[in-house]
Amino acid sequence: MRLHPALLSPLLLAVAGCGAVPDSRAPKRVSTEAGMPTISQMRPEAVQCQTELGRTGSNFAPLPDKYYGAGCSALNAVKLDGIGGDNGQFMVTNLGPLACPAANTLASWARFGVDRAARQIMGSPLRRLETMGSYSCRNVAGTGRLSAHARAEAVDVSAFVLADGRRISVKDGWSASPKEREFLRTVHQSACKRFGTVLGPDYNAAHHDHLHLEFGGNSYCR
Repeated sequence: MRLHPALLSPLLLAVAGCGAVPDSRAPKRVSTEAGMPTISQMRPEAVQCQTELGRTGSNFAPLPDKYYGAGCSALNAVKLDGIGGDNGQFMVTNLGPLACPAANTLASWARFGVDRAARQIMGSPLRRLETMGSYSCRNVAGTGRLSAHARAEAVDVSAFVLADGRRISVKDGWSASPKEREFLRTVHQSACKRFGTVLGPDYNAAHHDHLHLEFGGNSYCR
């Protein structure tokens, strides 16, 4: 069962001790799926993060913590299907588990970085973010170090679909018309202000078709 953000936010606030009075009619579980924790079993940071994500108007479902072995895990993760914007929601495709802090950062970037740039530069609002996924148990290419994808803390964004039907892909648009180039570089720079690591086509050939957006405390933008 997916809990609507309007119900999720006040419930989480109440449990987090933010001063709200719990509604006795409110559901006591976030989900009825097997393995899902009750609200009282959730870590405080997870409660707070999901409360913040609910306030964005995004459509998401909390996921149980998973340890996959080999150092790979998806903790405090959500399944994010829609991101709240100024005038409705943007769809998000192909996302698996995504750590809640990364989901919050993605939601902020989509609304304030991508949608507003789309309207200003392309003359049409954003309707859909297309991704190549989030969680994947793998190393950083060419190294023995686990990727942020192995912690569900990264998203690879491949294209942006606008309300007028235009699809601007990183692969084709990076060197396309001046407007598309301006738009993609603007959203790239906007991502650099929010994510710890952002890698695009100018970084290396492996990123010719997507923007790698990684949550974290680093500051690396290429």
